[in-house]
Amino acid sequence: MQVDLRILRFDPQRDPAPHWERYTVEADPMDRVLTLLHVVKEEQDGSLTFRRSCGHGVCGSDAMLINNRNRLACKIRVDQLGTKITVAPLTGLPVVKDLVVDMEGFFAKYRSVLPFFVNDSPPPPRERIQSPAARARYDDTTKCILCAACTTACPSFWARPSYVGPAAIVNAHRFVFDDRDEAGEERLELLADGDGVWRCRTVFNCVDACPRGINITRAILEVSRAAVERSA
Repeated sequence: MQVDLRILRFDPQRDPAPHWERYTVEADPMDRVLTLLHVVKEEQDGSLTFRRSCGHGVCGSDAMLINNRNRLACKIRVDQLGTKITVAPLTGLPVVKDLVVDMEGFFAKYRSVLPFFVNDSPPPPRERIQSPAARARYDDTTKCILCAACTTACPSFWARPSYVGPAAIVNAHRFVFDDRDEAGEERLELLADGDGVWRCRTVFNCVDACPRGINITRAILEVSRAAVERSA
């Protein structure tokens, strides 16, 4: 089958503004969009630039705006999209070139919520034991692959780029509710401001965009509730 593939191109060294370019690609219904991009780059236009790594929905590096929805190019298939496909870079992040966006601001917000295990008490001889129920409390938010699909689908982030964003809050959630961690209070204090959890408007775009099926809005509300209980 033939796919009409339109890609939003932008080379800041040459182009005054982003523009659409059209390619006709022979494809199988089960081909991924990432496959189509490789065909264009290898057979039609070697200047096309995009980011990818594992190609199996694990690394999160090929998140893009595909048919106006944030998706991983390595997961979404032609048969799910049809023969007319548009691909553009993620919204709200600076474009480096074509489909590659600058992720430094995104990762800076991620780092700001202390996304790592903190426990300064003396370690036990073998391991820090945790019950299955305690582990299940934050299991959903351990699945984040930092693709930025949720944050760049969020209207609150579009309106206020200083908003820490869903992905950062999800990663804070993973440690706030880990009963072995000792920095939960500090994280809640960091997130309980105008650019933290209170910026969420429960639009659920993040849930729709997440390629890992994380209930992001629920996680944000749980962090919000914990912040309120902390200050009560």
